[in-house]
Amino acid sequence: MLREHAEADEIDGQELLSLDVDILVLAALEGAIDRDNQGEVQAKLVVEGSNAPITCESESELTSRGIRVVPDLLANAGGVTASYFEWVQNRQGEAWSRERVLDDLESRMRGAWEAVLARAEAEDVSFRAAAYLIAVERVVRARTLRGR
Repeated sequence: MLREHAEADEIDGQELLSLDVDILVLAALEGAIDRDNQGEVQAKLVVEGSNAPITCESESELTSRGIRVVPDLLANAGGVTASYFEWVQNRQGEAWSRERVLDDLESRMRGAWEAVLARAEAEDVSFRAAAYLIAVERVVRARTLRGR
């Protein structure tokens, strides 16, 4: 175990959130960063590896301090996308190779990240706002194409 490593120091979750690190990945608890501890976060980039680990209020606080947040909508999308690939295979009676799945997944995730990054920079908005703008536009386009 890591805690038994001779050079390791055991810290609690709150201490972890306040470490001066480049990247902080939140991968367990909803609401891990909230109004009580948002001021202690020192990371330059926070990745939401679980669902809603940062409250809305706290995300605004972090971004106002220049801390970038990769939202769960984007950071968690790989598993959902891979599940979609499985559904497609089942519907079509196919079995894709591991390489095809990984290549397709990487292509889609990279494309999504590049689109969100470009939109965030162009609009000067957060990654989450950029992702929502793209998503809403896609829904509107789909409804328009379907005559709704």
